[in-house]
Amino acid sequence: MVAVAPIFAQEKIKARVDNLQFFYGKTQALKDINFFVPEKKVVALIGPSGCGKTTLLRCFNRMHDLYPNMHYSGRILLEPDGVDILNAKVDPIELRMKIGMVFQKPNPFPKSIYENVAYGLRIRGEKVESFIEGKVESALRDAALWDEVKDRLQNAASSLSGGQQQRLCMARSLATDPDIILFDEPTSALDPIATARIEELIDELKSRVTILIVTHNMQQAGRVADYTAFMYLGELAEFDRTSKIFTNPTQKLTEQYVTGCFG
Repeated sequence: MVAVAPIFAQEKIKARVDNLQFFYGKTQALKDINFFVPEKKVVALIGPSGCGKTTLLRCFNRMHDLYPNMHYSGRILLEPDGVDILNAKVDPIELRMKIGMVFQKPNPFPKSIYENVAYGLRIRGEKVESFIEGKVESALRDAALWDEVKDRLQNAASSLSGGQQQRLCMARSLATDPDIILFDEPTSALDPIATARIEELIDELKSRVTILIVTHNMQQAGRVADYTAFMYLGELAEFDRTSKIFTNPTQKLTEQYVTGCFG
């Protein structure tokens, strides 16, 4: 187990990953992953392509359940109740409202701007339209999109620019009041201006929600993350405060990666 507990002496823990392993069929993609996710902080997952970053991220809201021949072992415990989100008794649809996800490319539904944000609330069974309206506005404001779309909420989400669509996807996740939001390279398809806006939003949102982000951009990890996990060949090679990972890592392999010796 990676010895990470001492760095969390002043932190409240939101999730605990305990001996997590994951298999695509017979191929093991994650090997004995152990770490803590501090509450209302940003944790970046970095590492070369194919190292398991996105696989690990998707374990947190059981996206792998959507595909056959994949299985987990170990636990991911969501605090404060200590519920193992990998337990088969946990409803994955409800889980995905508590742990939202924003993907690499914007993926708005083929619906109006309004209905994209309202979608999770309707799935949950909410029928009071005034409540839904309030949540939609609040989520769009939190995603810094309200002023841009308030007069065209019934327009198709596809009418928005790429950066606006990504912020709409953030609003869709925020509408269900999640505990954690997962970001899988959320700015890789965006221009520098849209990227900067998303990074600003991540910094603003962490006062309310815990965030895990996969990124290949070392500068982005340095800008937005409080903690950084370096992954290599399906293992968690090092996990520490971002400042330490980028200036004084413990592992030689981490130093070689963050300084661009490989990737």
